[in-house]
Amino acid sequence: MEMYIGEGFAGKGINASHINIMIGPRSGVVGQAFSSSLASPSRGHSPFMVVLQPNVPARPMTLYVNKAEIQGELHGKATWGASQAAIAVAVTEAQLAGTLPPEAEDEWCIVTANWVNPACDDVDEVYRNNYQACTQAIQAAMEKLPGRAQLTQALKSPGNPFYTPKA
Repeated sequence: MEMYIGEGFAGKGINASHINIMIGPRSGVVGQAFSSSLASPSRGHSPFMVVLQPNVPARPMTLYVNKAEIQGELHGKATWGASQAAIAVAVTEAQLAGTLPPEAEDEWCIVTANWVNPACDDVDEVYRNNYQACTQAIQAAMEKLPGRAQLTQALKSPGNPFYTPKA
């Protein structure tokens, strides 16, 4: 069974995006996660399939799982609108460009876990950041990144947008 896992982060401040992604065959563990997540929404977290347009889902079929509970109309538009659209475009482009193998189109699925800040204030920036983060996450997953050299380098100055240790 194959499973590819990736992570992508793009942007700064309240419109930044963070995406975790699992990619793999529908007949494997990613397919199990896809069906379990879709069938088991929880309060504030209702997974849904991403679409390029209504009735035109991304290929491979992609499940969107929101990390932040929807808090208000703008946050809902940023999550269900801008972020979802960006994920659909990034996935479809990856399939058409050959980043994903041909069999992925009909036999694989993707599960994404997406952070859209409830305080976001620019849906266009949310779109751009989610597109970039998803593209990075797909690339990282398929190339099995990070590699040992990148891990070694990152250990010299660990940190993230929420915390950087003091030397």
